[in-house]
Amino acid sequence: MEFTTGNLRALLGAFSQRMATERDRLCALDGVIGDADHGIAMEQGMKAASDAAQVAEGTLQDVFNAAAKGFLNAVGASSGPLYATALLRAGKAAGPRLSMPGADLRTIIVAMRDGIVQRGKAEPGQKTMLDAWGPAADAAADGQSADAIVAAARQGAEATRNMVATIGRAARLGERSLGHPDPGSISAAMLIEEICNAMKAA
Repeated sequence: MEFTTGNLRALLGAFSQRMATERDRLCALDGVIGDADHGIAMEQGMKAASDAAQVAEGTLQDVFNAAAKGFLNAVGASSGPLYATALLRAGKAAGPRLSMPGADLRTIIVAMRDGIVQRGKAEPGQKTMLDAWGPAADAAADGQSADAIVAAARQGAEATRNMVATIGRAARLGERSLGHPDPGSISAAMLIEEICNAMKAA
């Protein structure tokens, strides 16, 4: 099955809906080790990304690029440039075409991880969103099933409980960040799940 620009707009709409639904939970998680605003930032960012995508014309790359610009304009916090870069890299991977095979959503997950690495300069194990995107991208690159990719992302996010933050706002807590999952990794696993749902539907 093909994944079209219409499917991409629907996926970005699903991102927006999921972040709206999970906003309070993500803010509560962030309240423990951050500024309690992660859920708000992700809700606003993905709504802006989705809104921009709905009116964007052209190819898959054009729609991704519009979403990236929308997210960046809405979110000034650290997740703004990270997800904007991730969406731009996804657009480059999707390319200037109107549709792609549904299985190619695996390359989108890898591209988004690569964008986050490039922009954030983080490494796995530093208690960031990369701890979810990394394992998911590895599973995707290995050609694993959608369910296996989601499981890898969730396990990666859950593993951040046992990490001490060394980068980002939570780093100032040091050892006190132990025992609490990173909210960025939790929201990342949710987005990855939505991508994998689209992969299964395509």
